[in-house]
Amino acid sequence: MTGRITEPPASPNRHETVGEARWPMATAVVVAMALTVLLPDDLRLAPRWVIPAVEGLLLIALIAGDPGRIDRRSTVLRAMSIALVGVLALSAVWSTVQLVDDILKGGKETASATSLLQSGTTVWACTVLAFSLLYFELDCGGAAARAHRMPRTPALAFPQQLNPEVASAGWRPRFVDYFYLALTNATAFSPTDVMPLAPWAKMAMGVQSLVSLLILGLVVARAVNVLA
Repeated sequence: MTGRITEPPASPNRHETVGEARWPMATAVVVAMALTVLLPDDLRLAPRWVIPAVEGLLLIALIAGDPGRIDRRSTVLRAMSIALVGVLALSAVWSTVQLVDDILKGGKETASATSLLQSGTTVWACTVLAFSLLYFELDCGGAAARAHRMPRTPALAFPQQLNPEVASAGWRPRFVDYFYLALTNATAFSPTDVMPLAPWAKMAMGVQSLVSLLILGLVVARAVNVLA
C-alpha cells in the first residue's frame, strides 16, 4: 500500500455524474424500521409505530426528491438525510442504554435466555445499521457529493483510495462498503481495512466499538448467568 490518498481514476467522460442506486440505503432504513417495531416496549424510544413512521416519512421525502440514483445536491435533501440518520442513531443508542439497564437490573426482557438473545441481537443489529448509515451520510459530504467529486482527503480511507492500483476506474465507496465497515467494526471492535482520518470518524468508530462491546459482553455474561 502506498499510504497516500489519491483521487480515484476519472471516468472516460469527466462530466458524467453516476450516482449510487437509492435502494441499498433505503433497504437498510426499512430493515431498521422493522427491527424497531420488533423491539420490546421497554427498549424503544417511543411507542411502537412513532419512530418507524418518522423514519418512513423522511425516507419517502428523500426518494421523491432524488429518486433512482443519489446525485442531486440539495440543502433540503441533505438536511433530511442527516435528520433520518440522527433519528436512527438516537433510537439505537436509546435501545442500547435501556438494554444495558435491563441486564444490570435483571429486568423482564433479559430474564430468560431466549428473550435476552432476541433483544440483544435486535439492538446490536440496529446499531450496526445506524452507524453504517451514519458513515454513508457523513463521509465526503454524502452520496450526492461523492457522485460529483471525491476529495483527496476523505474522512474514511478505503483500500482503493490508499492503493489506487486495485481500484476500478471512477471508483466510489457505496453503501455496501459502509455497511461492511460498520459490521466489521462492531465485531472486531477496531478498524479492519478502512482507516478513519477525520476526528468525527475516529470518534464515531470508537463509540460504535464501545457500544458493540458493551452489548455483546453484557449479553453473553447475562446469558451464562441465566443458563447456569
